[in-house]
Amino acid sequence: MRPCHECYEHLGPLSDLPASPPACNITCLMGRVNADCDACMCEDATLHGKVSLEDGSPATDARVYLQAKKLKLLTTADERGMFRIPGICPDGKNTLKIKKAKYEGKSNNMAFSSSAGKPYVFRSPEDKARRVGQSVSLCCDAHGSPAPNRYLWYHNGSLLDPSLYKYKNNLILKNLKRDHSGEYFCKATSAGGSAKSQPAKLAVIEAPCDSQPESHLIRLPHDCFQKATNTFYYDVGKCPATTCAGKLDKGLRCKDNIAYCCGVSKMETRDISCDGYTLPTKVVVACGCKKCTETKITVRGRATAADNGEPLRFGHIYMGNKRVSMTGYKGTFSVHVPADTERLVLTFVDRLQKFVNTTKVLPFKENGGAVFHEIKLLRKNPPVTLESTETNVISLGEMAEDDPIAELEIPANAFYRKNGEAYRGKVKASVTFLDPRNISTAPVTQSDLNFVDEEGDVFPLRTYGMFSVDFTDEKGTESLNAEEVKVHLDAAQVKMPEHLQEMKLWSLNPETGLWEEEGDFNLEKNRRHKREERTFLIGNMEIKERRLFNLDVPESRRCYVKVRAYRSERFLQSEQIQGVVISIINTEPQPGFSSNPRAWGRFDSVVTGPNGACVPAFCDDQNPEAYGAYILASMGGEELEAVPSAPKLNPNAIGVPQPYLNKLNYRRTDHEDSNTKKTAFSINMAKPSPNSPEENNGPIYAYENLKECEEAPHNAAHFRFYRIEGDRYDYNTVPFSEDDLMSWTDDYLAWWPKPMEFRACYIKVKINGPQEVNIRSRNMGGTHPRTIGKLYGIRDVRSIRNSQRPDVSAACLEFKCSGMLFDQDRVDRTLVKVVPQGSCRRESVNSMLHEYLVNHLPMATNNDTSEYTMLAPLDPLGHNYGIYTVTDQDPRIAKEIALGRCFDGTSDGTSRTMKSDVGVGLTFTCSERSAAEQSIFQSQRNSGQQSTLVLPGESPAYGRQPASRRIPQSRIPMRGQRPYGY
Repeated sequence: MRPCHECYEHLGPLSDLPASPPACNITCLMGRVNADCDACMCEDATLHGKVSLEDGSPATDARVYLQAKKLKLLTTADERGMFRIPGICPDGKNTLKIKKAKYEGKSNNMAFSSSAGKPYVFRSPEDKARRVGQSVSLCCDAHGSPAPNRYLWYHNGSLLDPSLYKYKNNLILKNLKRDHSGEYFCKATSAGGSAKSQPAKLAVIEAPCDSQPESHLIRLPHDCFQKATNTFYYDVGKCPATTCAGKLDKGLRCKDNIAYCCGVSKMETRDISCDGYTLPTKVVVACGCKKCTETKITVRGRATAADNGEPLRFGHIYMGNKRVSMTGYKGTFSVHVPADTERLVLTFVDRLQKFVNTTKVLPFKENGGAVFHEIKLLRKNPPVTLESTETNVISLGEMAEDDPIAELEIPANAFYRKNGEAYRGKVKASVTFLDPRNISTAPVTQSDLNFVDEEGDVFPLRTYGMFSVDFTDEKGTESLNAEEVKVHLDAAQVKMPEHLQEMKLWSLNPETGLWEEEGDFNLEKNRRHKREERTFLIGNMEIKERRLFNLDVPESRRCYVKVRAYRSERFLQSEQIQGVVISIINTEPQPGFSSNPRAWGRFDSVVTGPNGACVPAFCDDQNPEAYGAYILASMGGEELEAVPSAPKLNPNAIGVPQPYLNKLNYRRTDHEDSNTKKTAFSINMAKPSPNSPEENNGPIYAYENLKECEEAPHNAAHFRFYRIEGDRYDYNTVPFSEDDLMSWTDDYLAWWPKPMEFRACYIKVKINGPQEVNIRSRNMGGTHPRTIGKLYGIRDVRSIRNSQRPDVSAACLEFKCSGMLFDQDRVDRTLVKVVPQGSCRRESVNSMLHEYLVNHLPMATNNDTSEYTMLAPLDPLGHNYGIYTVTDQDPRIAKEIALGRCFDGTSDGTSRTMKSDVGVGLTFTCSERSAAEQSIFQSQRNSGQQSTLVLPGESPAYGRQPASRRIPQSRIPMRGQRPYGY
């Protein structure tokens, strides 16, 4: 029989495989015919059973056969009489025969019982909003083997009476009242156990939306200081994108055909007085219930070897049993996240079998957009040759000057083929172990180390090591099984005594990303050498499929850590970044050395939202140093910087007050060595004491206080990361947050006309002159009757000096792409004016760009040699024109990929170093300014307003490291010099 997980050996998805072999007359109501055409197999089903003797004692070593054309050995019961058979269909058509030595022909003296795997919820109820008096349907679906036969529904944690509500897998509530509001979840139950859905929020409201917009401040240009408010900010208002009760379809549905959100119902144009010009802006004046903005959700990343960065080239990516994507030559990948996905589980499969199949649970932005993930792969150990007729021992763990964590003991004659026949030849065995004593291996962790208990609740595991086993015949062409394999876990490696009693053997289900229990361990003493007696935990297993196995203990001491990411070191609430991947490595410190971890036990990742992120971690309320943690942050493959801890702690910068900060022992990774990277910090996971007020406002929250952590105000304690960014300023007439795609507004003057597709355009501008220059693009409607002469937005950027030629600098300047507006009715050729600041003269225009514009009329006039005006090209031109265009589902990724190409001066490369002489679109010559002049960006800093720019070429698609230097400041014009024109 072929268990489900071997489908990964094929080059195509399961749907490409034949339903049954030729000339096979068996019809399967469930699953499909096996290779021998004598039974049906269900690749997502696993049969669990127990064999007992007449007196109730376990039938140890009883052999379990499938009654087919000929008797077929499937497995052998362990010392508890337990067995596990993957692939058996729960259709009642299969007959098992049990045999045991000295009991042949006496099968009536043995009792057989079977059970199935736990259910898995694949659809949870959805958040909904209804008005008082309306009705709602909440639905939940789970699959399992056998299928769940009972569903229970809970409201705010309390069970709803099944006899009163008459529900099954869907809950219908009629004549809703306000007290029906709250959280609902279901619990699916079968003979194999239970599983709980994710909770859904039901809002029962009187009015569809609050018409009054919330306050929302945007930063104005450097020359637009508002004396009335004494700031550079202006309140344009916003509508929170919360679910609201819109027009309902007839009938009750699990999923509303149209999702409604509170959004902008009315905007007004306001004119803002600036220095020498008037700046128009759109202000929200009323909110209403309208159709939610449709967005796309994507995960991107790169899959590479953990040891040397070798890319996984053309590897297959599976979601469940379906192949959904492939990696590219550089290991890069992109996967669209289907609607209603709650838990994204992807398995990366190397067709060349150099790497262990890797299953990851990847967090994503639920409101749309893309998140970049670095996938680290564990290289397979080269196979060793075993004699199948001899007992073989394989060590697990190869740390220098330390004993192995465990050993695999494979008894003689334990190998057999897939059809149950014994195998007596040589065996090629590849056993790869992930050793948690090596802290650098933590990112290679498979899945998210969670399991589902008997009540259906998800609990975390603390790992003592993972191993992958691959047995083949001598030629390496046929996979083999092995029975009665023993795992000897060295008890001396388990430093927490309570873990000895709780240790279990687990295997990973690559479809669900959850770990499933394989068996327990028993304590035994073993004399390894004449004078050395050691204690081992002994576990038994049968290796029948290519699964990853784990030595783990369930851990109940859990907390959450509050982390936020920012655009600068000012840590302003308005400068928080969404879409940052916050990762945490739980460590077990050496006794007396909290900063020196003995081993890691868990690896988790969470993506920041509008209010930061709450990252799960192990903690302890008795001993603050029982668990430690390393926390790091990345965005687009670029690591963000943590707040320093040396030369002394600054609680205001770190975001955590004293004395709790000292108790947590905050240390940035360069605390003792300034040459170390500054992109992570370590803390003691000290659970907050309920009797200590200063510990009950973050950044550590008890596990039961997750909601408090998620809703914590910005002034509550939290840890901080920030992105080292250069100088850039973006202004949109119609306000839009690139971190929150739901903030998009359907307006003709919107910079991005489609919320599901974002096209970024840049032009490379070269400056001949001894100093860096600030450059602005002014973007207006050019040909569309609804927008002609109206402002879309402005962009400011500063040129970067060529390190080899101090008299040359260059900048990559964003402009609004030409194309369809939001109504998709007709295109607009954006009128773009490029204006360098100061005394500058236009020297040249890229000849190919000029020819294109001449051949695609109308042509903008250019009488002023101190600037350049064009009607932006409709076509996605390349580096030969000095234009760089990238389209993506996420605006930030589109912009940063385009920036990387612009810096490199190519259409498919990337660079973090500005190449000022390659791929240039415009060239200006600018005269030197006096030392007393100040840049626009420096003036904003002096006014407390810092602008931002992604460092040169830092594109998330290529995982650049953060720059090691700050970009120096240039100057703004003195009185009498030429300022920006609006």
